[in-house]
Amino acid sequence: MARAPVAVLGIFVADLAFRALRLPLMGETILGQGFKDGPGGKGSNQVIAAARAGGDARMITRIGRDTFGDMARKAWAADGVDTSAVIIDDTAPTGAAFIFVSTETGNNAIIVESGAAANLSPADVAAAERIIATSKVLLTQFEQPVETAMAGLALARRHGVTTILNPAPAVQVDDAIYTLCDYVTPNETEAATLTGLKVETEAEALVAAKEFVRRGAKNALITLGDKGALLHGEAGTHMVPAFKVARVVETTGAGDAFNGGFAVALAEGQSPVEAIRFGCATAGISVQRPGTAPSMPTRAEIEALLAG
Repeated sequence: MARAPVAVLGIFVADLAFRALRLPLMGETILGQGFKDGPGGKGSNQVIAAARAGGDARMITRIGRDTFGDMARKAWAADGVDTSAVIIDDTAPTGAAFIFVSTETGNNAIIVESGAAANLSPADVAAAERIIATSKVLLTQFEQPVETAMAGLALARRHGVTTILNPAPAVQVDDAIYTLCDYVTPNETEAATLTGLKVETEAEALVAAKEFVRRGAKNALITLGDKGALLHGEAGTHMVPAFKVARVVETTGAGDAFNGGFAVALAEGQSPVEAIRFGCATAGISVQRPGTAPSMPTRAEIEALLAG
């Protein structure tokens, strides 16, 4: 079967991950329990997740002409990502992210500096029209400028391409962006920030999902960590449980794994509920491994979990 084409508009940053019992207080220095650097950024993580999940993954971004930019190109090449819409920016460095990972819980806190990808513009989206128009799905986020994400969604919509907005990090936006979304996929924290509603239970998630649909999204898909994901909208209302895992090592890339897997499954023509299960399986494998892009599972691993 031909690989389903998925375009990802987003950023690459070099992840600088520190493992420790807790975050230091202001003015305090504490000893860490591990350090690792590697490829990151929500867009890059999602495009690698999509490639490993069996998609024809295409990246649209800007990187600098520097060591971190070399890291990006190497990572994408290793997984066969199409980089024909990647722009080398000579005016800014490639971005970076500080990631704190708790050695007790596996949970994380992140600071992102987008670097060259902050220069991603609607003109860059227009230049990538062929890549977007020939894709089945466009997936984007809010780590690059919002107007650029909106331009990508609008262009995809004009070409009949399914649109997914992963609104992370959560920033307040005009409701007009939701009218361009076939799916908006926040986690519970992002959903709460964007709607102003409490999102801790399944029932509260449904109320928040209805708010996204009221604002114009065709479907809202709220991921709820180890509880699974709740879908509401034109595709109906469904709660899809997460896969149970033996041990959570790190949750940093779980949302990106989910979105990349979900996008591939939709691009292949799977039903929304089937695509959510595929995304949940992708995320379920990723949380059992350290790192972000390195944690993304292969198609064979995903299918084995789904079959089991």
